[in-house]
Amino acid sequence: MIDFSPVTEVAGSRATREQLAMIQTRYAEGARRARDRRVLEVGCGAGRGLGLIERAARQAVGGDFTFSLLQRARAHYGARVPLAQFDAQALPFAAGAFDLVLLFEAIYYLPDAARFVRECRRVLAPGGELFICSANCDAPGFTGSSLATRYLAARDIRALLAAEGFETELKAAFPARRAGLAAHGVSALRRAAVALHVVPSTLRGREWLKRAFYGPLTRLAPEIGERDAPAAPLVPIDAAGADRPLREFRVIYAFGHLR
Repeated sequence: MIDFSPVTEVAGSRATREQLAMIQTRYAEGARRARDRRVLEVGCGAGRGLGLIERAARQAVGGDFTFSLLQRARAHYGARVPLAQFDAQALPFAAGAFDLVLLFEAIYYLPDAARFVRECRRVLAPGGELFICSANCDAPGFTGSSLATRYLAARDIRALLAAEGFETELKAAFPARRAGLAAHGVSALRRAAVALHVVPSTLRGREWLKRAFYGPLTRLAPEIGERDAPAAPLVPIDAAGADRPLREFRVIYAFGHLR
């Protein structure tokens, strides 16, 4: 079995200000949509965002493929949030059990993303919603994970959800291009590191690169707070924009709605 703990954000890991903002943005949006709903987070990892979701939801459940990550989550939450080990492509829940399913920064690890989306459709009640957040592989300077099976572009995610009967809404955030000489210098260094194959495969191994490129890092707590970092605004992407490579933003937010 693949161990995803080396590529998962856990308590004690260190993150840049932008990374903190990315984490806050996806979970703040997830919590907003979770209000008074039954929520399942697939690929919850060590559960850093489950507390934010649980405080908003009527019911929150988390699950992950890697047992050691679930052990971390259980040590922090105790009986506060139900947790289960499962494969995202075979969800162990009854039909219609949830109103909202979350999958954050994990769809590219799934061997069969379409099977996962079909499972989501099964476990969602009428009017339910699937919220997927993913790195944008079309963005300049994109660096993927060594454990990824396939990165999906915005147009791929839209097509995937549409094929399973979801009405899809796409948004994006975190501009890929920054102004200023310093930002251009950092971008050039990142491209050089990728080209020279010196980017470590684990999050912990990448910390020294982050310090060199972005400055001081912040140590992550076991649970995300309400205001750990500013959440970025989400920019709607219309159907025409989603049909071309989306190069302007670094993160994709896809919302699939069931009638």
